[in-house]
Amino acid sequence: MDRAERADAPENTVSTGETVSTGETGRIGEAPGIGGAGRSGRVDDVSRRSVLATAAAVAALAATATPALAAASGPAAPQGRAPRADRFVDNRFWTTREDWRTGTAEGTAVVTEARPGLRIAKPAGRTDYTDPHTGRTAAWEYARWTSPAHRSTVPATELIASWNARTPAGTWLQVELRGMYSDKTESPWYVMGRWASGDDEETDIRRTSVDDQTDDKSTVWTDTLSLDDTTTGLRVVSYQLRLTLYRKPGAAVTPTVWRLGAMASAVPDRFTVPASKPGLAKELTVPRYSQDIHKGQYPEYDNGGEAWCSPTSSQMIIEYWGRKPTAEDLAWVDPSYADPQVCHAARFTFDYQYNGCGNWPFNAAYASTYKDLQGVVTRLASLTELESLIAAGIPAITSQSFLKEELTGAGYGTAGHLMTVIGFTADGDVIANDPASPSNPAVRRVYKRREWENIWLRTKRYNATGKVVSGTGGVCYLYFPTKLSARQRAALAAVGIR
Repeated sequence: MDRAERADAPENTVSTGETVSTGETGRIGEAPGIGGAGRSGRVDDVSRRSVLATAAAVAALAATATPALAAASGPAAPQGRAPRADRFVDNRFWTTREDWRTGTAEGTAVVTEARPGLRIAKPAGRTDYTDPHTGRTAAWEYARWTSPAHRSTVPATELIASWNARTPAGTWLQVELRGMYSDKTESPWYVMGRWASGDDEETDIRRTSVDDQTDDKSTVWTDTLSLDDTTTGLRVVSYQLRLTLYRKPGAAVTPTVWRLGAMASAVPDRFTVPASKPGLAKELTVPRYSQDIHKGQYPEYDNGGEAWCSPTSSQMIIEYWGRKPTAEDLAWVDPSYADPQVCHAARFTFDYQYNGCGNWPFNAAYASTYKDLQGVVTRLASLTELESLIAAGIPAITSQSFLKEELTGAGYGTAGHLMTVIGFTADGDVIANDPASPSNPAVRRVYKRREWENIWLRTKRYNATGKVVSGTGGVCYLYFPTKLSARQRAALAAVGIR
């Protein structure tokens, strides 16, 4: 596909009371990945990601895939083993002491506390950084850690990195990824994000993605490394991650990173997916927050609440796990605004380059700023996998794009939107907390199973003008605490997360 035809456009804004000439409302939810790259009210198909084309080998694999997955209740295959034939996703995360010791350290040390991680021990060097969003140049000392090469179980067309960290004022981090191609060549080191949890003008950089990174084989679209032409058979077969930790010269504080990894995927092109059979009737009690009630608030963060589906969904799950901002954290919010924590989430997920709150890894990183909470970006293969997570008490934030008539009861269409799946009815229909709702009580929706699974799992669709554009391919965020039940660990392991 041409680079201008990507998978997702507007995700965070929902205009439920109006439609536009294309049949899709301007941004309901901002998910920069395959399901939401839009902003500025754009309503068509321009996206930051390439549509996933099906190579012959992947197509052959897809033809033999089991239509519906068995419930993910058993143990997952160890990392490095081949996945099931019906999965097109490989996850690899470094989280343990042993993981951190396998990499190459340049001035970093392994945190030996209960939650292992990396910190600056002795700076490896010093550099100047000119913040493109403020124009200020400052000196920083740094330490670096480079992972060993991970050979993906899935020769990949897309990779998305995510991380969990703490960055005290005056510190930040950079995550890079280098892919090894199936033709034996390597990509450059791509910047997958420059991130700080804070945004103080005097001490912090502006968290940012980095545009215009390409080697004419692959391109970084905000937060996703995507092959430019998947029809050639070229794939990313392995990759390394490089983590650089920064702080003010001579400072004693340090960033700490507890989780670093990536999701590699090669979801075959498909307009439809096989129908799954209902296997669960359960609903989790998850807070309900509307993005629509924040319209016009803090327009400096992507024009206000109409574009906040991603941070609104993130805040619902963060609070489901019993975390929330303190009164001190929220002191900056206008006291007349309801649900100030949603404004807070929008501010601290905002990507100053993307100019929106829908950067997927930035949302997962924001979730991890709360005590003992973790966040990852991945893909699921079916509603059956999602049922297994709900059964274990783990809700998910999903990205989807659709025309108004494709999702009964939504009342809008979108080129990309995030919502929170909290359960399933006795008939197998999807219960979702949809932030594109006029009020908090109206957030809970029930969507038809067959419609919902198709708009979420497909990688191709037709927009209102009949043009072929991309679907989201099962993208989701998963947030979960460090302390889990055995059943929760098994459910996560079954979808490749540990």
